[in-house]
Amino acid sequence: MELFDKIAEQIDSVRLPLFAVTLTALPRANTPLLLILHWHGYRPDPAANASGKIPVGRRPVPGSALQINANWNAIAGLDGAMLDAAWQLGAWELDRDERRGCNTIGASEREALECRQAFGEDPFNGAAGTLVVAEAPDREEMLRLGARVGYIRWKFRPVRGGVWRSTAEDDTLAHDGGRRLPCPVDVKAPVGTRVCRTRYHLGRVSRIIISR
Repeated sequence: MELFDKIAEQIDSVRLPLFAVTLTALPRANTPLLLILHWHGYRPDPAANASGKIPVGRRPVPGSALQINANWNAIAGLDGAMLDAAWQLGAWELDRDERRGCNTIGASEREALECRQAFGEDPFNGAAGTLVVAEAPDREEMLRLGARVGYIRWKFRPVRGGVWRSTAEDDTLAHDGGRRLPCPVDVKAPVGTRVCRTRYHLGRVSRIIISR
């Protein structure tokens, strides 16, 4: 599964820097995946100042949510695909969160919020804050099932094509902020507990950095 190619294609198409990349999957083999690209940028908001008496406002550019219909049999395969993408895009680390369903008895409001956000919803901002989901027809059904059976979410912050280029202190990066394959980091088996985070460290600094 070439997630890197899909992300690179979107970067070339949208032409905005990325803040983060996330992938959400259900704990069921061969179910759709939701790849979300969180852009860093703003666009005019004419509705905020419809009278025209004050300058037009601006709002953050919504993220892009893409549904991926691919055959997969194990979380390890998705781990490998995200590790390859995060490695090539120069991320310092990759997080994998295993979450229980937020409809579970005892689940907190925060768990419910994070579940909705993992599937592309932002209840704080209403329709204006939702993600662009033009290519994710099964997103709502994925959210309903994820709230019942749980989900897995991966997240990394890219340097290549991202906003982190100027702040990246990483000796493994090439001049463009990326890295060449193969990724030297091995996949770790899922824990399978109710809530668990696995962190893959990708970057490395082997010199002394003196701040001014």
